[in-house]
Amino acid sequence: MLQSFDVLSSPEQAAGRVARLRARFDEWGVDAIAVPRSDEYLGEYVPECAERLAWLTGFTGSAGLVLVLRDSAEIFVDGRYSAQARAQTDASVFGYQDMVATPLSAWLETHAPDGMRLGIDPWTWPTGSVRRMEAALAKTGGSLVMLEHNPVDAVWNDRPHPPLGEVTIQPLDYAGRPAREKLETMAQAASDAGVRAVVLADPSSVAWTFNIRGQDLPSTPHPLTRAIIPAKGRPVVFIDKRKTGIEAEAYLTQLADLKQPSDFDDALRALRASGSVVMVDPDAASHAIPMLIAEAGGTVKQAQDPARLPRAIKNPAEIAASASVHCQDGAAMVRFLAWLDAREPGSVDEISAAQHLEECRRQMGETLQMPLKALSFDTISGSGPNAAIIHYRVNTTTNRRLQPGEMLLVDSGGQYVAGTTDITRTIASGEVPNEQKRFFTLVLKGMIAISELRFPEGTRGMDIDPFARLALWQAGADFAHGTGHGVGSYLSVHEGPQSISKRGMQELLPGMILSNEPGYYRDGAFGIRIENLVTVHEPREIEGGDKPMLGFETLTLCPIDTRLVVAEMLNSSERAWLNAYHARVRRELAPLLGGDPAAQWLDQATAAI
Repeated sequence: MLQSFDVLSSPEQAAGRVARLRARFDEWGVDAIAVPRSDEYLGEYVPECAERLAWLTGFTGSAGLVLVLRDSAEIFVDGRYSAQARAQTDASVFGYQDMVATPLSAWLETHAPDGMRLGIDPWTWPTGSVRRMEAALAKTGGSLVMLEHNPVDAVWNDRPHPPLGEVTIQPLDYAGRPAREKLETMAQAASDAGVRAVVLADPSSVAWTFNIRGQDLPSTPHPLTRAIIPAKGRPVVFIDKRKTGIEAEAYLTQLADLKQPSDFDDALRALRASGSVVMVDPDAASHAIPMLIAEAGGTVKQAQDPARLPRAIKNPAEIAASASVHCQDGAAMVRFLAWLDAREPGSVDEISAAQHLEECRRQMGETLQMPLKALSFDTISGSGPNAAIIHYRVNTTTNRRLQPGEMLLVDSGGQYVAGTTDITRTIASGEVPNEQKRFFTLVLKGMIAISELRFPEGTRGMDIDPFARLALWQAGADFAHGTGHGVGSYLSVHEGPQSISKRGMQELLPGMILSNEPGYYRDGAFGIRIENLVTVHEPREIEGGDKPMLGFETLTLCPIDTRLVVAEMLNSSERAWLNAYHARVRRELAPLLGGDPAAQWLDQATAAI
């Protein structure tokens, strides 16, 4: 199986590990250390060797940080992980902070001792965060100390080796644009900006630009690599040659010079020649990158990674490939849901559900000759009260059986060469209490509102986020995560700059793929989320209207559990959307199921209400 259910958290070891870290403070000339979840590539998902936050604290979530002072320590997480952080860590060692309400910089401004010297590894922090920490510390006479080596690595004696995943070439049928064309776009961006070169520090941007993929991470198929693309001349890709076989190396050397990752620092320093100006994205690049350029006498121009927006705006080939793989993934989901529905209530546990879903994806991939390459993230399989933990990761200790009258929340996705999927369904086991059905329907109303929405050009994600929450707000409820995130094309399942959230400043543009996933969570009781992926379509005329409007087309094809829907709470438009969606699901998935018993289940599950 691709997913492990081993217990990864070691809260009982945190006290000793924190003590070992503090023992080095005087040697490093610091009074505190801040350790983020991110690695040297600032990725959401990190290799085992970079799970520093988890190793130090026990917290295994994908976002957060810890601040270790001489006599205390604070873990900062957002609302998705507040319950998980407390469950996985030792409260006698750590305090807990909401990193949205009280970011680290705000905490430092009000709580840091006067003159505190805070040590950080500048390779694991973006420039914006560094500047905010510096400003906050300056108000109390403190300062940042840029450490030469990562402080956790200094005390992590059995740290795993860095990954050496094989690099593959992304077929043009799925990429849609040749790498040479993309490189010309990057070089032109450098020229237009008046810089000598662009540093692509985000591995997903390197993978997209060069049409390559990798296996360094369990869920995100990009190689951990960086690139420098000059306005004129040959690009340079910094990648361990042990990752490139004969075919990949021959392909890449036609496009760029290949150098070892250890050559990257010297290459940055070399950019200082002739007073060079170098473009660096302050949000995507480690702070150490502009530091090295500036220290060598070069000038840094802060600007958005020029591959980020083109990567987010999928071309027709990428959209067509994604639509195809969503049919396959949807058929696998139907097989899983039919299997689950046939089980006796109380006979299925969270791990067996996640394992069977993975096997359904694998079998469907073999049948349709589009193999499952990886999960796009560890499957969230939460029953009853566990579903209230927004990013719950089941393990052998927390595993529980789905009981009659409960709901199972399954948030999962697959990585296929043709695209990336992400879907959440909340499923009833037996007769579920009316209160839970009411909240399920409120969540569904929000999901439908986004699905049906039409909006003018220039609309941002933050402008439409309230539509997903309105029904819940009117019922005195809300959810503590964004409504939607961008999704890559056989890349990261969480891709920017687009999002549907309170902080979604990016204009929504045709070709972008986003999730649509409102939810509701009652601690200790139940959790609900319904998620489809959607793509932004071109402006279309509306009969009787004055101007064309953008909107969404739904990619995800899978039944929504109508046993949990209070039909009377849906208006005529919402009911029509749900029935039309289910008719489409049945029409497009039935041919893939053939004579499978799941086809009969699909007919029943998509019946009109």
